[in-house]
Amino acid sequence: MTHERNPGIPLDMGWVNQVRVNLSATERRAATLTTRRSIKKEWQAAWLLHAITLIDLTTLQGDDTPGNVIRLCAKARQPVRDDLLAALDMAGKPVQVGAVCVYHSRVADAVRALEGTTIPVAAVSTGFPAGQSPYKQRIAEIRESVAAGAKEIDIVISREHVLTGNWEALYNETCEMRAACGDAHMKSILATGDLATLRNVGMASLVCMMGGSDFIKTSTGKEDVNATLEVSLVMTRAIRDYHERTQYQVGFKPAGGIRTAKQALNWMILMKEELGDEWLQPHLFRLGASALLTDIERQLSHFATGRYAAKHHMPMV
Repeated sequence: MTHERNPGIPLDMGWVNQVRVNLSATERRAATLTTRRSIKKEWQAAWLLHAITLIDLTTLQGDDTPGNVIRLCAKARQPVRDDLLAALDMAGKPVQVGAVCVYHSRVADAVRALEGTTIPVAAVSTGFPAGQSPYKQRIAEIRESVAAGAKEIDIVISREHVLTGNWEALYNETCEMRAACGDAHMKSILATGDLATLRNVGMASLVCMMGGSDFIKTSTGKEDVNATLEVSLVMTRAIRDYHERTQYQVGFKPAGGIRTAKQALNWMILMKEELGDEWLQPHLFRLGASALLTDIERQLSHFATGRYAAKHHMPMV
């Protein structure tokens, strides 16, 4: 199934400057996501199986090697053990992650390891995580990752443009990076923990969508504060506003610190309530994570057997 990409629109500063965020109301609404709705038993198992298909299975460590990327890709191909799938009446049914996310230097390894599958490789690019390398180098990095076979590019924005209010510079940067991505889908990482205010998060979300982002993403996972439900609420409402005005759908990716099945369910509830069921599909929603899959597998094991399996029975790599 193909979906029309967001081509971007001209920068509309009148719209951007209208962004307002009520902090206390945002905090109250985010709190309801963890208390008001509860998903139990077979419904929870079904939601968690679906959550697996939304994961960008990620390794972004200084000691990444071809070997551990190959093992990660094997896990991406078969994220749940066969015996567990059989116990869940899912034997023979396709369950795979949304993408595998790696550094540029590991793209070719991941592409080879995923050959024959439909799992895309996502590359973090543009001087990840700080985005402080020379601009021409950041653009070249995108092109090199695409040439190596990456189908998705997770770019980092220049935080200084947000913090200094230089929205035109952020817009132009986003447009140029989108052009460098070509047919590869672009996820713009806002690094929300560095942006100072929720209003800045909302404004940056709009500008990045106007610049043609296919997804907006909360964090690199390397900031002091990463994905939070409050930030995610501001970003998803910006996505909703953008869709209502332009009819273009933009995806959302929280990343950083999402380690438990319960957290994954909270973000899925947020997407369902704020954007609707269509935004619960991999083309519009991803969870950036590494440890999350292990906890989901343990929860599924508990549902199927009545007891929690030891983590070493379902190793990540």
